[in-house]
Amino acid sequence: MAYVEVNSGESFESALRRFKRKVQQEAIIKEIKKHSVYLKPGERKRLKAAQAQKRMRKRMRREISDL
Repeated sequence: MAYVEVNSGESFESALRRFKRKVQQEAIIKEIKKHSVYLKPGERKRLKAAQAQKRMRKRMRREISDL
């Protein structure tokens, strides 16, 4: 669990920024989103394959534009 102790003389905004950064580093939000919806194993496999294809198309497009 992420927590941040507020130092004396520290503003609330800076403490909040430190907390948000810590939450991102620990990937808490990502984990919550992952477990919020159940995907069947077949659906998960199709989604993973679709994301892989999307990354490949993006990489190929970037390589072609660099030439």
